[in-house]
Amino acid sequence: MSTCGRLQYNRREQGTTATDTDHGQTATDKMDITSEIQAARARLDPLYQQIARVIVGQKAMVDGLLVGLLTGGHMLLEGVPGLAKTMAVRTIARALHLSFQRIQFTPDLLPADVIGTQVFNPRSGEFSIKKGPIFANIVLADEINRAPAKVQSALLEAMQEKQVTIGDTTYPLEQPFLVLATQNPIEQEGTYPLPEAQVDRFMLKLKLNYPSKQEELAILERMQAIEPEIAVDAVLSADDVFALRREVDRIYVDDKIKRYIVEIVHATRRPGDYGLDLAAYIQYGASPRATIFLTRGARAHAFLAGRAYVTPEDVKNVGYDVLRHRVSTTYEAEAEEIPSEKLLERILNHLKVP
Repeated sequence: MSTCGRLQYNRREQGTTATDTDHGQTATDKMDITSEIQAARARLDPLYQQIARVIVGQKAMVDGLLVGLLTGGHMLLEGVPGLAKTMAVRTIARALHLSFQRIQFTPDLLPADVIGTQVFNPRSGEFSIKKGPIFANIVLADEINRAPAKVQSALLEAMQEKQVTIGDTTYPLEQPFLVLATQNPIEQEGTYPLPEAQVDRFMLKLKLNYPSKQEELAILERMQAIEPEIAVDAVLSADDVFALRREVDRIYVDDKIKRYIVEIVHATRRPGDYGLDLAAYIQYGASPRATIFLTRGARAHAFLAGRAYVTPEDVKNVGYDVLRHRVSTTYEAEAEEIPSEKLLERILNHLKVP
C-alpha cells in the first residue's frame, strides 16, 4: 500500500478534525468503532484456540473458513487426501453450538438422499416429509465431485435461496446455513466436474498445500496414538455468529476500494482494456457475484486483522480464493499449463492500487 494511501486510511481511522463530513462521524466515533471491532474480533480467539487443538498449521485454510463463517459464504476445499480438510470442518462445527451433518457424495447418491423426500404412510393414506441431511447449520459435502450432476444441482436452491422444496412445499433452512464441500484435485476417475452454476455459488475456493517439516512433526506428535483423544469445546453460538456478522458489516469500504474491486473483476472479462495480453487464456471472466463476494471477503479479512476499514491488501488476500474458480481458462491456457491463479496474479500485479 502506498504511503499516501496509508495516510489517507489513518486520517479516516483517527480523524484530523472534529467532524467527518463524509459520514457525519467525529474522530471519537471512529475510535469507538475501532475499539468495538477489536473487542468483537477478540471473541474469535477461543475459536482459534479450539481449532489449534486439532489442526496444526494450515492458517490460510482456517482464516478462509472463518471468512466464510463471518460472511455466510459457502466454501469449496480442494487438496490431496490427508490434508485435514474434513477434520477442519468437523472441528469448526464442534467448536460452535450449531447442528452439523456430513454427506458422503458417491456416484449412486440420489437428490432425495440430500434434501429429503415424501414418504407414504399406508395406514393414514397420507404423505409425510422425511427431511434430509441438508437441514443443518453446517453441512459437509465430502468429495462433492463424486456425485452426478443431478445430485449436485439439488444443492443449488439450498445454497442460493436458503430453502429446500420437497414435493409442493418449500421449507426454509435454519440459519446460519453453510455448505463446506471438499474435493480431490488429482483423482479424476469416477468423478463429475461441478456445473459452473454451482461453482459460482461457492464464495471461496480454498486450495490446501502440504505442511512444512516442523508442522508435520507436530502432527505426528499429536496424532501418534492409535485413538488420539482431543477434546474440542463449543465456544460460540448462532447468536454470536450473527453478532459478529453485524460487526463485519460495519467495516468501512472506501469508494476507491470499491472501484478497485470492480476493476479487478472487469479485468478478468476484458483484460485487453487494461493492457493485459490475456484474452487468449481466459474463456469466461468472473460474474457480478464475484464483486459482491470480494467486498464481503475483504471486510471479513479486515475484521480478522482487527481493523475497522478495508485496505487493498485485504482485497488481494481474498482475491485468489474468491476468483480462482470463477475465471474459466481456455484450452490454450491448459495446453501451456497456465492455471487461473497465474492469470489472477498478473491482473493483481498490473492494476494500479488505490
